[in-house]
Parts: sequence; structure tokens; C-alpha cells
Amino acid sequence: MPLTLRLALRDWDYMTPLVLGDVRSPRLDIKVDRVGTLISSVARDPSYEAAEMSFSRYSQLRHDGDDSVVGMPNFIMRGFRHRCIITTKESPIRKLSDLAGKKIGVTGWRDSGNTWTRAAIRREGVGIEDAMWYAGRLTEAHPITERLDGFGRPGRIEAAPGERPMVDLLKDGGLDAVFTPFMPPGFFDQDSPFRQVLDDFRAAEVAYFHEVGYVPGMHLIGFKAEFVQEHPWVMDELSELIDASQRMWLQKREKYADTTPWMIDELRRCATDLSPSWNVSGLEANEKMIADFANELYEQRILPRLLTPAELFPWQAKAKKSLS
Repeated sequence: MPLTLRLALRDWDYMTPLVLGDVRSPRLDIKVDRVGTLISSVARDPSYEAAEMSFSRYSQLRHDGDDSVVGMPNFIMRGFRHRCIITTKESPIRKLSDLAGKKIGVTGWRDSGNTWTRAAIRREGVGIEDAMWYAGRLTEAHPITERLDGFGRPGRIEAAPGERPMVDLLKDGGLDAVFTPFMPPGFFDQDSPFRQVLDDFRAAEVAYFHEVGYVPGMHLIGFKAEFVQEHPWVMDELSELIDASQRMWLQKREKYADTTPWMIDELRRCATDLSPSWNVSGLEANEKMIADFANELYEQRILPRLLTPAELFPWQAKAKKSLS
């Protein structure tokens, strides 16, 4: 009888074959709950054995010696960050270095994606001390919550003034740029008041990929530690199923590319610009990316100690050592 695994995930398109049962395992009966917001703690939530979670928040658990969650280095959310910095169409900001001395909005200070975005502009000479930062909600539809996570510093890192949505502050000149992976409503309309800072963010991202060798990982899957201890094979099994789901989804996108005009050209460009292994899973394949993220958490003072990939993923590191 297969083991039931209740899993909370965002609605990533490439998980569709797994959700529909096109990809399956005789060992696992996977019940996927498609969530809009990540659950606060898989360790304390009785509804799930595993869930998508922030890489930075998982790293905080590891730093604090909290062993209640075991991370699986299959990065279910990856993405370049150069495209995730928006400004107004009238803004003179055209390069990442132009962000020096500017007022920048973020939707959450310690968020993994924002950590990677700050890493990208840090490579262009703009560190945390070189800008003024505001944390807040992106639009009126987003909730008013505490987004500084204890990292606020008067005069440097503050809450958005009056809890105003950052798109409104951007339009009014209260902010010069905003970090966001999810574009606000109407962003893609021809009459949108916003644009990405970089006109050719793709070229910047391809150059970045060739420099660092990876696409940054933002989210991973965390398991209840006791569940993994009882079923030590479950992480490898799920990781293989996710990889299989992603391969099947890509095959379907290539076959049914006409659902979006020019998608076939985009698929060809991706195959040219990225290596076939850009989204490979596992500790060894992602060790440099993991180490670089840990270094950013340390350099940006999100974590006071530099963690190693082995400390972040001790289960996989132990398995790797036993095979060597």
C-alpha cells in the first residue's frame, strides 16, 4: 500500500502532470494542496507532511539549530532577478548601478528572492548602505503585515510610509524602484506606467548565468523531520517525481506552443541560452548556488554566521559522504 504524502505547493505550472496523476509512483500517494500563500510552518501544521518553503526561512531554522524540518534541495522556485526591479516609464534609471542613493521598495526584507535581487545589484556596486529601503505591500489587494522581520533600521530600512501600496508610492515619486517577482495588475498593458529597470534584462541574466553557472533558487520543499526519519526514502522519491513532472511539462509546452504567440521561439532561445542542466536537483549539483546564497545571507546580515551547504542540507551531505 503506498504511503500518503500531503504536500502544500504554490500553483507552479510544471507540477500539473504530478497533480493530475500523469506522473506517479507506486510507493507514494501524493495529495497536493495548491496554496496561494506558503504555510507558516510545516513542522507545526498537522495538515501536511511536506510543503514548499522559503530558502531563507529554512536557512534560519538551520542556523538556529531547529531540526524540526528537513529540506530537500529540489528548488521548486527558481528565477533570475534582474527582471524583478521595476520603475516608472519616465524614470531616468536604466542600469542597476543607477539605484545607488535611491529609494527602493521590497515586499519583505528577508525574502529569498529579495536577497538574490540585492545580490544582483551588489555585484553592480550598490550595497545595502548605498540606498534607502522601504518594506511594504505591493498593491492595495495585498494585506498590511509586518514585513521588516526585525531588520528595520531608522534612516536605512523602514516600513513603507503610511502603509501605502508600493505601486502608489512608485507612481507618486515616493519610491524610485520596487523589487517584485510578481508584476502588478496592468503591468503588461501598453499603457502601463511601469517598466523594468533594465531594457534588456535577458542579456543581463544570460551574462549572469555564464558568470555564476546557475539560476538562483528561492523555494524548496521542507519535510517534517519525523516523517523523513520514519520513511528515509521519501525525499529521493518525491524529487524524482518532480523532475519527471517538469520534463513532461516541457515536452507538452514544446508540442502545444501555440497557446502563447512566439512561445516556440522563446523555448528555442532558452535552449540556446541555458545549459540542459540549469534546473537539475540535488545537493551536489546545486552546491555552488547554495554556498553563494548562504554567503549572501551572511553578507547582508540576515544571518550572523556563514553556513555551509552541508550544514543546510545535513541529510543529503551525510548520504553523499557515505557513498564516497
